[in-house]
Amino acid sequence: QVQLMESGGGLVQPGGSLRLSCAASGSAFSINTMGWYRQAPGKERELVAVVTSGGRTNYVDSVKGRFTISRDNAKNTAYLQMNSLKPEDTAVYYCKVELLQLGFPYNYWGQGTQVTVSS
Repeated sequence: QVQLMESGGGLVQPGGSLRLSCAASGSAFSINTMGWYRQAPGKERELVAVVTSGGRTNYVDSVKGRFTISRDNAKNTAYLQMNSLKPEDTAVYYCKVELLQLGFPYNYWGQGTQVTVSS
């Protein structure tokens, strides 16, 4: 079993910054892709950013130039640096990890962390 621990959400004013972290723990696994998703009230969950094991990244258009995803493979941790935050970034942010464990693929989701952008 693999556990994901998210942290870093909170309340911030428009134009402010936050950094989210997602740490995976467990045994006998190797991580392929790590990503961040978000879900605002009344909306579907959407992909925000993803980083592959090789460091390739992809972002939803609405966050390009403002958000940066990164990962520390030694710590099995992904980060989402969010700058120039806007009210429309308000949502619950979820970490998703795609990994191999004992040769089998699994997807794991974090518990979610609230990000609120408001003055």
